[in-house]
Amino acid sequence: MSDSPKKVVVFDYGFGNVRSAERALAHVGADVEITGDFEKAMNADGLLVPGVGAFAACMEGLRAARGDWVVGRRLSGGRPVMGICVGMQILFERGIEHGIETEGLDQWPGTVEPLKAPVVPHMGWNTVAPAEGSELFAGLDADTRYYFVHSYAVRAWNLEVTNAAIRAPKVTWAEHGEPFVAAVENGPLWATQFHPEKSGDAGAQLLTNWIGTL
Repeated sequence: MSDSPKKVVVFDYGFGNVRSAERALAHVGADVEITGDFEKAMNADGLLVPGVGAFAACMEGLRAARGDWVVGRRLSGGRPVMGICVGMQILFERGIEHGIETEGLDQWPGTVEPLKAPVVPHMGWNTVAPAEGSELFAGLDADTRYYFVHSYAVRAWNLEVTNAAIRAPKVTWAEHGEPFVAAVENGPLWATQFHPEKSGDAGAQLLTNWIGTL
């Protein structure tokens, strides 16, 4: 087994905190490159897809950069991909913002829609309820807090796995006004609604856990 650092590409398609993601990944020992280059994104050990702003704009930018094709091809070959914030949301079937519906990458069924809470956006530190057997949250205490900034969320998980030979995704929940999906672990595809790169030591541990699976 090689001791060389894992190569991680932070996919640069114009939407996301690429510099803070780069710093956080480098801090935990990854060999990081920010690029929208198709071949580099395909060949890296891990691909991180950030995202900020509107669902529709992120999808437009991702498709323009062929990121939808990169994500699909990597996953079909079992190559790890991680989405963060809107980079997680676009992995779902669709998003609805201001009454406009936009098609997502459809890796998971579900709709990203406005979060129903007294105060929106949900901005700040919050705990999560990790899925049983989670690898992503390994070594992190139940009262650990992570940094969220979002007004939209997936409020229901609709994927049912009926084949005993197929592993059901591990779904982690959080609550702000109502429960919402905070993270998903699904084979080579992992994602978080919160920002690990802004979550201090907890985020560093979480990224370390991801890199350890590459």
